[in-house]
Amino acid sequence: MTDPAHDADTLRERALTTLTTARARTTLLTSCVEDPDLTAQHSPLMSPLVWDLAHIGNQEEQWLLRTVAGREAMRPEIDGIYDAFEHPRAARPTLPLLPPTEARHYASEVRGRVLDLLESTAFHGTRLTEAAFAFGMIAQHEQQHDETMLITHQLRKGPQALTAPDPEPAPLLTGPSEALVPGGPFTMGTSTEPWALDNERPAHRREVPPFYIDTTPVTNAAYKAFIEDGGYDDDRWWTPEGWAHIRGNSIHAPLFWRRDGKQWLRRRFGVTEVVPPDEPVLHVCWYEADAYARWAGRRLPTEAEWEKAARHDPAGDRSMRYPWGDDDPGPEHANLGQRHLRPAPAGSYPEGESPLGVRQLIGDVWEWTASDFLPYPGFQAFPYKEYSEVFFGPEYKVLRGGAFAVDAVACRGTFRNWDYPIRRQIFSGFRTARSAGDA
Repeated sequence: MTDPAHDADTLRERALTTLTTARARTTLLTSCVEDPDLTAQHSPLMSPLVWDLAHIGNQEEQWLLRTVAGREAMRPEIDGIYDAFEHPRAARPTLPLLPPTEARHYASEVRGRVLDLLESTAFHGTRLTEAAFAFGMIAQHEQQHDETMLITHQLRKGPQALTAPDPEPAPLLTGPSEALVPGGPFTMGTSTEPWALDNERPAHRREVPPFYIDTTPVTNAAYKAFIEDGGYDDDRWWTPEGWAHIRGNSIHAPLFWRRDGKQWLRRRFGVTEVVPPDEPVLHVCWYEADAYARWAGRRLPTEAEWEKAARHDPAGDRSMRYPWGDDDPGPEHANLGQRHLRPAPAGSYPEGESPLGVRQLIGDVWEWTASDFLPYPGFQAFPYKEYSEVFFGPEYKVLRGGAFAVDAVACRGTFRNWDYPIRRQIFSGFRTARSAGDA
């Protein structure tokens, strides 16, 4: 009997929906500003928006039209220009990039051919076509670049270009501030999620001692207490590398914050506003998250602890796809997909709560963990080693859970993100933990 989730019509509809959703977001992010803003480099940390636009089309052409369909290259002369590993972001403005009109036309022409291909593809026979994996990979790739383009919009100087409604105010959270996660083994990673990427695989058992984890991410108000207590001026809370970094770069608060008299202001997508006390803190690097945790007498959770808190169902002794169960995310579960342009207040989304009582594990802010980005036992690179394998090692720290800037197709309980511990332009926050034996 055919699994309904792997039925060809169901797969085709899912691929079409996710590709269309991603392209609508790409269009929004590249049409809300004039062409000079698309070709400018707003930060050496980021590509010009027009590079991302054509790169999205080029990856789609290479994987779906050339690799899956076996077709001739449409624009082989631009492959090197849009190779992310050949040219660092800071150097991309010097390349002969397609101008905005041509980049839009190229991406649109590729997409038209891909939609025709989608109608005739049989979702079996190869690992790339099984369960429409290649189409899901490309939808995730585009959404990941949409997230980086949203970061570029945040770094961009000038008036507001994007708007979105604010999240609903959260009811007062009256429960405990932390939840106990019982010790014992659990299944980490996945071998069954059809569109999971290589670093999420394979599923394997992990033993995790009992620990406590924050019910919600650390808020701006809590982080401000760390600042006001001299947290940035006391080397007791910092690793040697972190202390050298914040002193060497004169960092005294999260990125985009500035003090105005007795209050803190922040710049958010072209708007200056008072820092909202009840939102999860945003735009902090790993060193800042680690220092706050030490100051609070706690620590960052390991990646395994984070995933157990997010996926473990003690009643059924199983790992779920998401904290709330196996259903795909809905707007009642999490703040995802750029539906809002800010995190929701801490304590939001009670319907997205885990069985252990932990909230906002998916969406709102990426959460730094204590762990280096390393392969799981039995890891196999697929479909290319440059997606994950070349990044494994102690240089990168793992982030989990997604953010308001992440689409559901690129966010699940097993999804792994990683970055340098100095990165702050990303939509990063954190929550803290402590071992069960600690006072």
